[in-house]
Amino acid sequence: MAVPTSTTLLKMENIPNKGRGLIAAQDLKAGQIILTESPLLLYSASPLFSPSPSPYCHHCFRTLPPSQIFSCPSCSNYLFCSQKCLSIALNSSHSSWTCQTLSHLQNPASPLSEKPSQLQLQARFIVAAYNLAIRTPSDLQALLSLHSIPNDDESDAIVYASKFIHSLISPFCPPHMNFSPQLAAKLIAIERANSFCLMEPYSPNGPQRSIKAYGIYQRTTICNHDCIPNACRFDYVETGEPGDEHNTDIVLRLIKDVSAGSEICISYFRINKDYSTRKRILMEDFGFVCECDRCKIEANWNEGENKDSDLPHVIFLSKFVCDKVNCAGTLAPLPPKDGEKCNVLECNFCGNLKVDSTT
Repeated sequence: MAVPTSTTLLKMENIPNKGRGLIAAQDLKAGQIILTESPLLLYSASPLFSPSPSPYCHHCFRTLPPSQIFSCPSCSNYLFCSQKCLSIALNSSHSSWTCQTLSHLQNPASPLSEKPSQLQLQARFIVAAYNLAIRTPSDLQALLSLHSIPNDDESDAIVYASKFIHSLISPFCPPHMNFSPQLAAKLIAIERANSFCLMEPYSPNGPQRSIKAYGIYQRTTICNHDCIPNACRFDYVETGEPGDEHNTDIVLRLIKDVSAGSEICISYFRINKDYSTRKRILMEDFGFVCECDRCKIEANWNEGENKDSDLPHVIFLSKFVCDKVNCAGTLAPLPPKDGEKCNVLECNFCGNLKVDSTT
C-alpha cells in the first residue's frame, strides 16, 4: 500500500516482527526530505491546572510575543500570537465546544484540580480528540486506525482515567456522537503509542528542554524505531511566521543514503542514550524490546566500554550526535542541491549547523 505523500518516495509494508513500516520506494540520498506532514491532532503539554500560564500560542505553539497577545473572546485561559492564529483556532482546535468544555474542566471546583498532571493532560487530549470527531469524523477514524500499545500493567490506569474523564466531559457531548468511556480508553492507548513531542526552544544555559505540545502525525507514526536510525525528524515551530499553518509540520530527513527496499527508521528519543536507558524507555513507553545491531552488541558491554570503540555504530554516534552544550540532538545533512550531497549537517534539536569534514 502506498503512503499518500506528494511524491512516490515511500511505501508502507508489513515488517516481520514489527508491524507496519515505511520502505524506500527508490534509492534516496542523505539529506533528502522524504516526508512533510501536518498533525492530525495537536494539543498543549501544559496541565489544565498549571501554576503559570503557558508562554506559547495555543494554535501554532510559537513563543508568545511580549506585546499584542490575542485572547479567546469567551475565556481567559487561551492566548494566541496573532489574530490569524486566533481565527484559525476558533474554527478548529479551540472551537466553541472545546472552549466550553475546557472552561468547565478548568473551573477551580472541578474534580480534576486535585488530580495528577498526567490525568489533566489526558483530559486535554480527550477533549481535542472529541473535538476532532465533531468537526471531521473521518479524522477520528484515521486516529482510531493507528496502532495502540497493549500493556496489561497500564490497563487499569487507562480504564480509570477514561471513565473519570468521560464522566466530566459527557454532559457537553452532542448525543448523536456516541462518545463513551470505551472510546476514551482506546484513544488514550493510541495516544501513548503515537504522540510526538514539540519541544521548548533550545538554550545552552538553561535546563533540559521541556515539552510544549504533543502531536499525532498519521503517516510519520508508521516509522519504526532503530537505535542507529537512517532518518530523523525536524520541526520549525519557532521559525515560522505568526499564523503559519505549517510551522507545526513534522519533516523527515535522511541521515544517510538509503537504497530502494530498505526500511526507513527514526529514533524515538535522542540517540546518545546508553543501552539500559534505551531498553527501559522502549519497554515502558512503547512495549517492545529492540533487537537492532547496536542493542545486540551493547547488551554485552560493561559500562563505558564503548568510549574508544571503532565499531560502526560508535563512529556513527561520534559523527551524528550534536556536541553543543545541553543538546545531544541528531545531525542530518541539509537537503542536496542540484543532485549533489551537502556537507553541512543540521541538528534537529538546537538547529546548529556543522560542516562535515569527513565528506
